[in-house]
Amino acid sequence: MDRLSEMEAFATVVDQGGFTDAARKLGLSKSAVSKHVSSLEARLGARLLNRTTRRVSPTEIGLAYYDRARQVLNDAEEADVLVTSMQSAPSGLLRISVATDFGVNRLSPVLGAFLSEFPDITVNMVLSNRYVELISERFDMAVRIGDLEDGTLRARKLTSTAQSMIASPGYFRKYGHPQKIDDLTEHKLLHYSHQSGGNVWKVTAPSGEKRQIRTAGWLSVNDGQSLLNAAISGLGIAYLPAFLYADAMARGLVEDAIRDLPAETLDIYAVYPPGRFTQPKVRAFMDFLVHEFGQKGPTDW
Repeated sequence: MDRLSEMEAFATVVDQGGFTDAARKLGLSKSAVSKHVSSLEARLGARLLNRTTRRVSPTEIGLAYYDRARQVLNDAEEADVLVTSMQSAPSGLLRISVATDFGVNRLSPVLGAFLSEFPDITVNMVLSNRYVELISERFDMAVRIGDLEDGTLRARKLTSTAQSMIASPGYFRKYGHPQKIDDLTEHKLLHYSHQSGGNVWKVTAPSGEKRQIRTAGWLSVNDGQSLLNAAISGLGIAYLPAFLYADAMARGLVEDAIRDLPAETLDIYAVYPPGRFTQPKVRAFMDFLVHEFGQKGPTDW
């Protein structure tokens, strides 16, 4: 007899408290269920059930075996669901958290293409620079930029972006270009107001030394596009990712503040809860993001 069938018959007898109800649950005859259990006991050389005219209960050995058998049966059922799920078309509600600047400037413009390709998926995109708790807040995945803080999540790198200090040509005509990192203390700086560590810029000196620039900003805003607009208008120097400033730089609206600094890059990831398999809708969206952004270099925005 099939070993899995024997285990399922035994576990169902324990679950249902008897052969009659187990047979009804499995859609088998009572005698067939009894044969499965007897065959299992004979193969193991142990009595797994105490049988009386009124009730059936597991022996001590049977109870220990039941715990493992139920785990095996659950794993087998999950494996069946996995195969079915992976072959099914992606569908359902996809709830994603996205860093605000990337969501507004880069993801929103391409969402239509994704929804056209997968019409059975609906997207709820929440723009936030806060590190949401994916599981407790019921997000399927998130798009995050920079170092990952939660090592328990699964992550897939999508692309990377350069990060540079930029300002308008008009600003530099008025105040001059800083020649070295220390010169930044004499300039008007534009900061993200949501930074947990305060107004700190982490930059690499030409020597390779990692520096932290702490100085009060002339303007602090919790939105990258607003900082870019401020830089374009000549209000000061902003430290922004290339996916925000690339278009403005190509049009000559902004330029690098200190041209000989080593390039700084930030990785962009899709993160999602740990698990034994990835839902088709999540896998489809990550594949789409890789297709859209994966070929871009740090400055190819």
